[in-house]
Amino acid sequence: MSSIVLGVGASHSTLMNTHWQQVDHLPGAHRFRDGLHEAGRLLAEARPDAVVVIGSNHFRGFFLDMMPAITVGVGELLGAGEAGTPSGALPVDTALARHLVESLVDDGFDPAFSLRLTVDHGITHSLQHLLPELNVPVVPVVINMFAPPLPSLARCHALGRAIGSAVRGDGQAKRIAVIASGGLSHQLPWPTWFEALSDDDRFLVEAWLNGRNSWGEYEVRRRQIIRAAEPQINEEFDQRFLAMVEDGDLGPLLGLTSEEVAAQAGNGAQEIRAWIAMVAALGPCTGRALAYAAMDEWLTGMGVAVLEPRS
Repeated sequence: MSSIVLGVGASHSTLMNTHWQQVDHLPGAHRFRDGLHEAGRLLAEARPDAVVVIGSNHFRGFFLDMMPAITVGVGELLGAGEAGTPSGALPVDTALARHLVESLVDDGFDPAFSLRLTVDHGITHSLQHLLPELNVPVVPVVINMFAPPLPSLARCHALGRAIGSAVRGDGQAKRIAVIASGGLSHQLPWPTWFEALSDDDRFLVEAWLNGRNSWGEYEVRRRQIIRAAEPQINEEFDQRFLAMVEDGDLGPLLGLTSEEVAAQAGNGAQEIRAWIAMVAALGPCTGRALAYAAMDEWLTGMGVAVLEPRS
């Protein structure tokens, strides 16, 4: 029986890769980066044989021509490589991935699976900074967090429990870590796909629908739209969330609707689904927040936490 030895939650922002010089003077930027490094050290000490990484897609691997709620990569895994994140082939634990899909189906889920999955910084940013050698095989689990309707928070919690059950029932003796990538509070200048009102809105929806084979045609203006956005960070929400993570219990949040999450913490906070699934996968656990910084320059409340299963 395999065991989950560590959980890590980490925010992501490609601006950390591309615009570090602009924030090098800010204590918050160093606090977050140091927290990532500490989480990476603890992850290395845990000696995982494989890592389940749960994250989002920012319309690079999935587009509006097909948007599954939950997808597991079971074969070839390719990093999109945007903004200095890992590109090309990444190692995958295909046996664990296939077992995870089969077990999820048995548990009443209907995950999509991919034999050639492209992932963006919703997966690769955490791998880049937590597993810098990229020498541990991973199982990517991508949750739709940006194209409504989204899986409910309660459904993501149940998904996490099912992932934990699958790991513990795989008949192996592996040490597994679980990484959650995304959040915390932030607002992206992204429209709801069925309410594209402005010229920028319509441009983004067109990119999300037609960009699969021509993403380069959209990237420059897309980046300009994002960089022009005003930060909307709810530090109080983030601190309450991290306190719940430390308790290993996100139950008080599970009744929130997607609309309520967005109203309190922005549309980017929908990525807390990854953290909810990670915490649930560990089961009874104790967490520790390693860092938090409300980074206006990155438009995001940036948090890092580690969780250990209770004996």
